Amino acid sequence: GDLFMWTRLPAALSPLSRRLLASSPRTLPAAHRRRSGAMQPAVVRCVPGEAKLTISLCVGGSFRHMLRDQDEPLGKVLVRICNGIIKSQTGAKKKRKGKNQAESPSQAAEQPVVKLLQGGDEVAHTVLNSEAWRDGAVLQVGEVSYTVRRNPPAFITAELPVSLMAGFPVCPKLEVEFGNLQDCEFTWYKENTPNTSTEAAGGVPGQDGGWTEVGRGRVHVPTNQDIGCRLKLCCTPKDGSRSGLAKELVSVEAVEAGPGVCMFDNRHAYTIKEVEWPAVRVVSYNILADVYAQTELSKTVLYPYCAPYALQLDYRQNLIKKELAGYNADIICLQEVDNGVFLDSLTPALDAFGLDGVFRIKEKQHEGLATFYRRSKFQLLSRHDIVLSEALTSDPLHSELLERVSASSALKDKILSRFTTLQVSVLEDLNKPGRKVCVANTHLYFHPTGGNVRLVQMGVALRHISHVISEVAPGAPLVFCGDFNSSPTSGVFQLVSEAVVPQQHADWSSSGPEESCSMELLSAFPPLLSACGQPAYTNYVGGFHGCLDYIFIQPDSMQVEQVIPLPSHQEVTTYEALPSVAHPSDHIALVCDLRWNP
Repeated sequence: GDLFMWTRLPAALSPLSRRLLASSPRTLPAAHRRRSGAMQPAVVRCVPGEAKLTISLCVGGSFRHMLRDQDEPLGKVLVRICNGIIKSQTGAKKKRKGKNQAESPSQAAEQPVVKLLQGGDEVAHTVLNSEAWRDGAVLQVGEVSYTVRRNPPAFITAELPVSLMAGFPVCPKLEVEFGNLQDCEFTWYKENTPNTSTEAAGGVPGQDGGWTEVGRGRVHVPTNQDIGCRLKLCCTPKDGSRSGLAKELVSVEAVEAGPGVCMFDNRHAYTIKEVEWPAVRVVSYNILADVYAQTELSKTVLYPYCAPYALQLDYRQNLIKKELAGYNADIICLQEVDNGVFLDSLTPALDAFGLDGVFRIKEKQHEGLATFYRRSKFQLLSRHDIVLSEALTSDPLHSELLERVSASSALKDKILSRFTTLQVSVLEDLNKPGRKVCVANTHLYFHPTGGNVRLVQMGVALRHISHVISEVAPGAPLVFCGDFNSSPTSGVFQLVSEAVVPQQHADWSSSGPEESCSMELLSAFPPLLSACGQPAYTNYVGGFHGCLDYIFIQPDSMQVEQVIPLPSHQEVTTYEALPSVAHPSDHIALVCDLRWNP
């Protein structure tokens, strides 16, 4: 076959196809379309350093897509376009005439004139493709003229979430090439007639009954009036004033009713506005990974009280996105973030609300840690993530601790078999360049008898963070968030808040004499403060509740300005325990405003 045959691409493959087809309805004859004045686009994607370029245009009502070498002479492409048209014309004629009737020479397709013009002059056939296809050039194909759009802004990804709920933000997943998401234009529509049985109404199934504009903006919050209707988004990619071909997205499902009051709604009353510089609002939240929420164990043993639909990822994601958006935070540290959730759900949603994020997967598991920061206030200077067990054995920083732990080979093996990670990000204040903060995020070993493992993990974490600060951001304050799986009576809490854990602490022998390893462990920091204090619990499930999550700060460089109150016990137990239809996780988010001395 011919490598350069005209290809007909399914609409999904090309960001341009839908629009190109829409802009040249098959019902209008070519002459009529020409008279209406707007020249059709021939979109050329030609990136320096790539071997190929693509040329996409609509010929005779069907979308054509050509892949050519950048360094091939223009003449070859023009011949190919010419032959492609002859082929499609003769194919159509043969079909119309029927197979048995011979075609007389006079009926054979006449050869159209195909040429490329730049400023009214024909471009020589010897000019290479990469040079010939300039923005604004005109491609003439017979009587039809196309204006060449070279590298216009284009969506390489554009998707609506599957699950839409009234009262919850709909955040499309968008990636733009040659453009800027902040410049793009968005128009939202809802279906005029809810998508009920169209056959009964004498309509054609799947045919839409028209659309009404309901919003403009990157994020749309459907109302109760939209329940039962699908949504449509028309988005135009832009870069400053340059715009590309618009893309239309129609939701797969109709808008559903929301759950009514959520547990975070009352908390949002305290976070209506962003805090003013030099304060920062910080959130730490274990959002319950889908890999754990959807297991048989979770449904039957851990969370039997939770309605199964409320454990579904789509449902919980709607709640999480609304909850996080409503805190108007500057820094958000999340634990138990599924890889797919970070990429497909949180990143597009929080990006729309002004936050950028970084992700660190926990090896051997499909979930990890995410840190988001408000891009108008901070820029990410550097990342210093580690796997705690790997750092313990490979970084000389921890050689003394490793030696002490090696006294119990059973404990050492247990610690080294864990893939617990620590995410460390150094941020710079955009309001005051040179002013930096170190944000750490972790999720320590979970086992109830693992106090000794957690102590060693915390010892490694604090030393690593201290080293990072002294190396790359001397004097920068630390904000250390996470699910530490440690209560206020634990060795970990004592290590952080008193800067030392004595040899006699019960946690050293938390998992029996076999794995016992007693030592005095010193923190690499002076005492840190738990910014949100010691709530009765931050995790509330059927068989357990306790305070496991903290935001630790250095009290000499940061003060707590406001702690957003946790939900009341009555709210938490409305549906017995967490998660529930009104709360997406088994943990409760910690939210506080910190004043950071400039």
